[in-house]
Amino acid sequence: MEYNQLDEMDEIILRMLSENARVPFLEVARACGVSGTAIHQRVSRLSAMGVLQGTEYKIDPAKIGYETCAYVGMSLKDGTSFDKAVAALGEIPEVVECHCTNEPFDFFIKVHARNNDHLLSVIHEKLNPIGLSYSKIILSFRQIIKKQLVVFPRKD
Repeated sequence: MEYNQLDEMDEIILRMLSENARVPFLEVARACGVSGTAIHQRVSRLSAMGVLQGTEYKIDPAKIGYETCAYVGMSLKDGTSFDKAVAALGEIPEVVECHCTNEPFDFFIKVHARNNDHLLSVIHEKLNPIGLSYSKIILSFRQIIKKQLVVFPRKD
């Protein structure tokens, strides 16, 4: 994989945006010692390179009634149904992340549900029909750390 070359100004911009995506460009410009236009151009370049991905508001699932968060490791009965399973998982609103993993799971997904009964119905009515041979459910009682990755490669 090819990595993007980032300079010190890019790193400052990324750190500040990762801490607060709504930080004014003029504040970032002051920290970098350049104009707001220069920061705007840098942010546009970082976006075009795919380093910065989107701007979005995050919804707190618990605040809208989805109090249960679970991670599910899933193994498929038939490995040839991988693409079909991915498409089916993408259609399930409660599934908010899906990762392709190594043994013993084909997928590791994150699910938000209203409560444990709702989670059980998602598993039985939406996940099992995908063709599972095995699944492991891990409940998250609460998230205690969430942050952006802002570690940059050393320039040796």
